[in-house]
Amino acid sequence: MAKRRKEDAMETRERILDAAVTVFHQQGVARPSLTEVAELAGVTRGAVYGHFRNKADLFNALAERVQLPGEKLCEGASEDAHHNPLGILRTRWLWLFQEVACNRQWQQILDIILHRCELVTESGEITQRMLDCREEGLERMRQLIGGAVTRKQLPADLDVELAAPMLHGALVGLLGDWLLRPDGRDLALLGERYLNTLIDMLHHAPSLRREPAPAPS
Repeated sequence: MAKRRKEDAMETRERILDAAVTVFHQQGVARPSLTEVAELAGVTRGAVYGHFRNKADLFNALAERVQLPGEKLCEGASEDAHHNPLGILRTRWLWLFQEVACNRQWQQILDIILHRCELVTESGEITQRMLDCREEGLERMRQLIGGAVTRKQLPADLDVELAAPMLHGALVGLLGDWLLRPDGRDLALLGERYLNTLIDMLHHAPSLRREPAPAPS
């Protein structure tokens, strides 16, 4: 009996999350109430609060259904990252593009996160999670690019502090642009070409070189 109650509770939780995807995707995160989520899920408002403390808690659980770009970069595999940091950076972004391209719910959730999460006071916890993820992703990007310089996979004079946010912003931007208009474009193929172009820029763009140290007077 206890096992059945636990299964029922998990089923209810998943129904609430499914409903939240639909409601947040249609209306944004700030405006709709948890009552609207409850009605779509076919449960009471109390049932929603039985699983989630507030809207931010529901949003966090929703975001856990996908791996945000920064979270994917922050996974383990430290040994591989040490030996082939540029390869890790490349394969993890390609994996993300491929996964998003074929997973409709991931598309909806990432669209909510990137386009429908209004930066208002009520969404403070949600905004903080997004900022934390961005900072984690940027730091991991710096580590991988810096490791690639150390392993001589990228030029020794590459300005890592300039290259990391440029690369991170460009890749997240591509993902966001595709989510706005996905029809007819293969994200996996587009993402691979985009990533290859950006890595070529890291190798060859003069504007990404560090300024030489001034000569001693």
